[in-house]
Amino acid sequence: MKIEYQYCCAPSHPHAKVHSRNGTRDAPYVEAKAAAGREEIDRSLQAELNSHQIATPCVIEGEKSVVRFFLTSSSFRVHCFSLGLHPVLFRFTMSGVLQDLLNLRLEEVTTSIIAEYIWIGGSGLDIRSKARTIPGPVKSAAELPKWNFDGSSTGQAPGDDSEIILYPQAIFRDPFRRGNNILVICDCYTPQGVPIPTNKRAAAAEIFKKPEVTKEEPWYGIEQEYTLLQKDAKWPLGWPVNGYPGPQGPYYCGTGADKAWGRDIVDAHYKACLYAGIQISGVNGEVMPGQWEYQVGPVVGISSGDQLWVSRYILERITEIAGVVLTFDPKPIEGDWNGAGCHTNYSTKSMRENGGYEVIKKAIEKLGLRHKEHIAAYGEGNERRLTGHHETASINHFSWGVANRGASVRVGRETEKAGKGYFEDRRPASNMDPYVVTSLIAQTTILFKPEGAAGKA
Repeated sequence: MKIEYQYCCAPSHPHAKVHSRNGTRDAPYVEAKAAAGREEIDRSLQAELNSHQIATPCVIEGEKSVVRFFLTSSSFRVHCFSLGLHPVLFRFTMSGVLQDLLNLRLEEVTTSIIAEYIWIGGSGLDIRSKARTIPGPVKSAAELPKWNFDGSSTGQAPGDDSEIILYPQAIFRDPFRRGNNILVICDCYTPQGVPIPTNKRAAAAEIFKKPEVTKEEPWYGIEQEYTLLQKDAKWPLGWPVNGYPGPQGPYYCGTGADKAWGRDIVDAHYKACLYAGIQISGVNGEVMPGQWEYQVGPVVGISSGDQLWVSRYILERITEIAGVVLTFDPKPIEGDWNGAGCHTNYSTKSMRENGGYEVIKKAIEKLGLRHKEHIAAYGEGNERRLTGHHETASINHFSWGVANRGASVRVGRETEKAGKGYFEDRRPASNMDPYVVTSLIAQTTILFKPEGAAGKA
């Protein structure tokens, strides 16, 4: 059956309005015509929505052979190529004027740039940001001024002494505003210059500045897993509301509309991170449908934490635009479903050189001696994930092995064969703080002296 589609501007219609902060306007719509009648058109349009994981409500009216499909949701998207229109992804999210303003190229009229200051909030996982104008382009965070914010509104200060100072630490290109505009990762201090309790970066930086650590040039490759949720249902993207998809098996690195849900968000994030200057090294679909992973690294020292936090910020912004909820919960769905981790691959200069495998084994032995300290620092709710099932080791016991994804620490076959390389700590949860985890691994493997308490870092 042939159905003809046409994208149109809606006439005045009481049930086909787009409501936003900028007022109310007529909704665009797709008009479908077919000789077969309304039922076949409805079936075809629903299949189109399902193929693009679009679940937002729209207004459908019509009878017999013509149906108007009004695009009334601010987050609605439709792939017009498959409708026989233009081979581009249309977004019906805002008026043309507003879009034009967002696309203004500031460098054509001013040297000023916009700097988005980013910091970690009071929960230790919430990401906050605000923007300010800077007179001109900058090449490093050292050129930027400190700033302040109301810590009583982020759970980081009391109301009678609420001023918290932001110290710029690293800059990245802004993939949203583009041009010379930047993202700025900051950490938080009192007006007296003392790191506040939620500032984990300051303590990590001190560890990475130690000569013994600097000499070893610690590299990190972090595998960030996350889950995409439907905004209203708080249920994984693509899953039937209050229901479940088929069992795990076909989803890991899977392709197809019945296996991979949210790929447009994943690819947008991938490119945005590359644009920003983050050393993102890959992405893949995970074992549980609606769950994805990206990798950042190898990155040296404190920069690993900076880059992972900014990559999380970018992902939060993209899911905000897409109308999808992002969660780093380590076990978002109970039952026979994989959890979400943040496996941390690690090596030192000594491990990467000839004879490094013996250095790796000694480092792993140290990790085993401090298993409880590491587990306590590896993320909230990790006990729900580290059960000894679903590719995890038990939270209560330390283990390691070659190519063993059921161990606390895994060594790759290539590392064993080459006699040098890296290992993977599989214990960190998806909501871990990378400043805490990376610095603790360096502290334990480089600074920790198990011979006696006097020698401990």
